Amino acid sequence: MALTGRAALLAALGSLPVGIWEPSWTGILAVNAPLAVACACDFALAAPVRRLGLTRSGDTSARLGETADVTLTVTNPSGRPLRAHIRDAWPPSSWQPGTEVEASRHSLTVPAGERRRLTTRLRPTRRGDRQADRVTIRSYGPLRLFSRQGTHKVPWTVRVLPPFTSRKHLPSKLARLRELDGRTSVLTRGEGTEFDSLREYVPGDDTRSIDWRATARQTSVAVRTWRPERDRHILLVLDTGRTSAGRVGDAPRLDASMDAALLLAALASRAGDRVDLLAYDRRVRALVQGRTANDLLPSLVNAMATLEPELVETNARGLTTTALRTAPRSSLIVLLTSLDAAPIEEGLLPVLPQLTQRHTVLLASVADPHIARMATARGNTDAIYEAAAAAQAQTERHRTAEQLRRHGVTVVDATPDDLAPALADAYLALKAAGRL
Repeated sequence: MALTGRAALLAALGSLPVGIWEPSWTGILAVNAPLAVACACDFALAAPVRRLGLTRSGDTSARLGETADVTLTVTNPSGRPLRAHIRDAWPPSSWQPGTEVEASRHSLTVPAGERRRLTTRLRPTRRGDRQADRVTIRSYGPLRLFSRQGTHKVPWTVRVLPPFTSRKHLPSKLARLRELDGRTSVLTRGEGTEFDSLREYVPGDDTRSIDWRATARQTSVAVRTWRPERDRHILLVLDTGRTSAGRVGDAPRLDASMDAALLLAALASRAGDRVDLLAYDRRVRALVQGRTANDLLPSLVNAMATLEPELVETNARGLTTTALRTAPRSSLIVLLTSLDAAPIEEGLLPVLPQLTQRHTVLLASVADPHIARMATARGNTDAIYEAAAAAQAQTERHRTAEQLRRHGVTVVDATPDDLAPALADAYLALKAAGRL
C-alpha cells in the first residue's frame, strides 16, 4: 500500500489543531474519524493489483528506425473497477531519447470482470533483442486518497532487424543484371561462363573467341559468345572483430558492412546464385547456409540482428579455415573487413594464398568520409596538420589495397553510403568478365 501525496496532506491537515486552543482528544477524534473512514473506504474500493491478469500480443520484430506496437491486455477479475496508472517498462534503447516517459505510461479504467487493451509503441534505436522489463500498476480508489501498487512480469521480445537502407539501389542493379544476363554476352570465356551462341566477327572482337570450325562451314568469320553461369556459390564473411566496432558517422563499421552484404545477397539470389553467410572473429558468431531464394533475406536479417562487434583481434587463420570448410568448391568469397594495415599485413596476407588458390576473393571495406574532408582542409596550422595526417592515412590504405590486388584480390573501398552499390557493381563486373 502506497500513501499518495493527496492522502498524506489530508491526513496531516486532519491532525492539526483548529484555532489556537489546545485540542482535546474528543476534538481530534471528531476531526480525524471521518477522514480515517474515508481513507479506509477508498483503500477498500481500490481494485487489487496482484489478481490482475496481464498478457501481451503484437509485433515481434521491426527494422531499425521503424515502430513496433506491443499490446498489453489487462483483465480485472475482481468485483471492483480498476482505476490505474500503468508503466510498461522497456530498455532505454527501445525509444527515441526523451520520449520514454510519454510512450511507456498509460492511464486506464477497467470495469469489474472486464478487460481492456493498451498499446505501447516502441521505436528502437539499436539492433538486437529488446525484452520487456516489468509492468508497474498503481490502482486508485474512487476518491484517490489511497492507492495499491504492484508489479507484474509479462515477458515479450521484439527483435530489431538491420534497416537495409541500400535496398533503394536494388532496382538499378537488377536492371544491369538483366542486361548482362539477357542482352549482352561476353566474348572471353572465364571460369564462370558457359557457351551462349555464335555471331559474325566484327573488328575489335577478341581473336581467341573465333570458332574456326564454324568459320570453315560459312563464308564469314564466326565468334563464340559466353554468358555468365548460374548457381554459383557466394560466401559473405563478416569480420566482427575489434576493427568492426569503429564508428563511422553515427553507426559502427559493422552496420555498413551488413547493409552492403544484404544488397549483394539480394542481387546474387536474383541472379540464380547461392549465398551463404559467415560471421567470425575468434569463433563463429553466425552461420546461414542452404537457404532458398525466398528464405535468404529473412534468414540473413534475423542472423544479423543480434550481431555486435567483439573487442578482440580477429583470428585470420581461424577465419580462413572456417571459410574453406564452409565453401568447399570454387566460390566467390566476399570479406567484409577493415583495410587497416596491421590486421591485413600481420593477419590476412600470410593466409590469403589458401583462399585465392581455390576461390575468387573480393574484399570490401568501409572508408571514413571524415578523413577525405580532413585531407582537403586548409587555412590554419591545425587544418594543415589534419590534412597531412589524413593524406598519410589515405596513402597507407591505398598501399594495403595494392598489396591485396597483387595477390589477386578485388578490393572495394568506399564510404558507408557508397559501399553497398560499389560492392554490387564489383560483383556484376566479375560476372561480366567471366570470373564468376
